[in-house]
Amino acid sequence: MSLLQNLYGPFFELENWKTVITSGQDWMIILSLVLIECLLSVDNAIVLAAQTQKLPDKVQQEKSLFYGLWGAYIFRFLLIGVGTYLIHFWEIKVIGAGYLMYLALSHFYHMAHPVAKQKKKKEKKRILPLFWSVVVSIEAMDIVFSIDSILASLAISTNPVIVLIGGLIGILAMRGIAEVIMKLMDIVPELEVTAYFLIALIAIKLFLTIPMIEIEIPAAIFGALVLISLVATVVVHQFRHQK
Repeated sequence: MSLLQNLYGPFFELENWKTVITSGQDWMIILSLVLIECLLSVDNAIVLAAQTQKLPDKVQQEKSLFYGLWGAYIFRFLLIGVGTYLIHFWEIKVIGAGYLMYLALSHFYHMAHPVAKQKKKKEKKRILPLFWSVVVSIEAMDIVFSIDSILASLAISTNPVIVLIGGLIGILAMRGIAEVIMKLMDIVPELEVTAYFLIALIAIKLFLTIPMIEIEIPAAIFGALVLISLVATVVVHQFRHQK
C-alpha cells in the first residue's frame, strides 16, 4: 500500500494540480512534452493506421481508435506511476519488435499468397471478434511505444502531473495523425504496402535500442526515411494511375 501511495499519490494531490495549471512555466514544459510525444509517436501512428485497415468500414476503424484513445489514457496513467522502473523492462521492447516484424512479414506473405490468406480466413477461429482484437492490438502497441516517450518526459520533468498532462494531449494529437494517415490510405492504396514496410523498419529500430545493442536511429533520419517513402509511394501511385 505504501508503494502504491508513493507511485500514484502525487496524481491525487489537488495542490499539485493547482500549481501546475496556474504556472506559465509548467505549461511551457507541457508544450515541450506534447511536441516530444508527437515526434516520438510518428511510428506509433503508422502502426495504428495500418492495424485499423483490417476492419471492414470507416465507422469501425474510427471507433477502434476511439476505444484505443481511452485505453491509452488509462495505461499512460499506470505507466507514468512506474516510470522510474521502465528502463529495466527492455524485454517489452524485444516482444514489441518481434510482434511488429510478425505483422509486416505476415502482411507481405499474404500479399504473395492470396489463396493461402483466404483459406486461413475460413479455417482460423478467433478468440476475440475482429474489432476487439484490433483494439487489443492498438493497446499493446501503445504500451510498447509509450516507454520511450515516458522516459523522455520524465527526463524533462519529474512532476508526474506535468508528464501526465503532456502525455494525454500528445496522445490525442497522435491519434489525429493516425486518422490523417488512414484517410491518405483511402486515396493512395499503395500506402498500405509502404505502411507495412515502415512497420518492419520500426521493428528493427525498436530492437536496436535494447541495452545490449544501444543503437539509436536519430529521429531526423527516421523522419527523412518516412518522408522519402511517402513521396516515392505517391509517385508510384501517380505513374500507375496515368498508365
